[in-house]
Amino acid sequence: MKKFAFIGGGSFGFTRKLVKDILTFPAFKDAEIALMDINEERLEYIRIACEKIVRAGNYPAKITATTDRVEALKGADGVVCTILSGDVDIWKNDILIPKKYGIDLNVGDTRGPSGIFRALRTIPVMLDICADIEKYCPDAVFLNYTNPMAMLCRAMQEKFPNLKITGLCHSVQGTARMLAGWVGADPKDVTYTCAGVNHQAFYLDLKWNGKDMYPLIEEALKKPEIANEEKVRSNMFRHLGYYPTESSGHNSEYVAWYRKRADLIDKFCTDGTGWNPGKHSYILDYYIEMKDKWRDQIKEHLDKPDSEIELERGEEYAAYIFNAMFGDNTIFKFNGNVRNFGLIDNLPEGCCVEVPVVASKDSLEAIAVGSLPEQLAVLVNTTARCEELAVEAALEGDKRKVFWACAFDPLTSAVLTLDEIEEMVNEMLEINKEFLPWYK
Repeated sequence: MKKFAFIGGGSFGFTRKLVKDILTFPAFKDAEIALMDINEERLEYIRIACEKIVRAGNYPAKITATTDRVEALKGADGVVCTILSGDVDIWKNDILIPKKYGIDLNVGDTRGPSGIFRALRTIPVMLDICADIEKYCPDAVFLNYTNPMAMLCRAMQEKFPNLKITGLCHSVQGTARMLAGWVGADPKDVTYTCAGVNHQAFYLDLKWNGKDMYPLIEEALKKPEIANEEKVRSNMFRHLGYYPTESSGHNSEYVAWYRKRADLIDKFCTDGTGWNPGKHSYILDYYIEMKDKWRDQIKEHLDKPDSEIELERGEEYAAYIFNAMFGDNTIFKFNGNVRNFGLIDNLPEGCCVEVPVVASKDSLEAIAVGSLPEQLAVLVNTTARCEELAVEAALEGDKRKVFWACAFDPLTSAVLTLDEIEEMVNEMLEINKEFLPWYK
């Protein structure tokens, strides 16, 4: 029997999907699924939902639920993290304060001032989780899904180099599937090499049945219905020559080109798919709305008979990685977040990069991809170096490095002066002071 600990297991939709995927592998059909969350109400709902999966699949698995992290982690073979550090009433300031200064954000969970402050609050919690893993299940595979992915993984992998840690994001396989649909390809016939940093990686090589897919994408983008789907990142593809992995809403925040003026937001961010790219604070508005609706949505799912529970395996990486490392040992290749030691030549040594990784028996081995094309390296270097400053700020308690990390963020520096950035950062530091014990 294998044991899987879900830290932040109250993430109802995501936990349910991953539990379903894990149990589809024969090696894990009798696993213990240990759900842990600090919200007892959400924890009870997800426990009931997971037990419905067990019954529907007639699995000899065991579901446990606890608010005690140590209890969940003891003896775990695999750990999944989906926590959110602080409720919406806390992280709303990551978006609203920059807006007051003229920085228009769509999601705000990855980088820039909003992502940096989320990292400052979350890194201490993640390091505590790692300390418990090191003590209670040191051989476990730790898969992180919490954002800001790159900064969290960078901090954890520095402080706990002996743990098996990587970060996962569905944008790589999700975008590849989208591009396959544009050209009429079966996603199973599409291969790629994708590299960069989380939420800012690019398909350096993209093929359909062994042939370059990029000319077909260029043709597809001549169709208005496709051209209007992802205006921001398709525009980036036209100018930079490589397609980025993350949605237009996210990408519009990470660069200087699309959200610094109202007319540009109207031109590039008014429609399209995924994360409503034009809407300010889209994700904040969504969370505020769901704060009063999530119980009804969950109860609607729990009212379904077991016979209607979906049991088909999905495409999230986690279960496949676990299976490769301590299941039936079928080798699995994916894109993961790891430190850059000889993996991407023209990004900072030791920064967190997203590159191909091979999971096999008891092993996670990252694959070197060489150098990024120069035009991509300029963009991604700025991102990676800002993230390095932010992680150092968190680990050292250095508020000047918080300022520098924000000051060189492309969108922030396109909108504000250094004095204005300093004022904004000081305001954000002050409102977050209870989460930053080093800040005075």
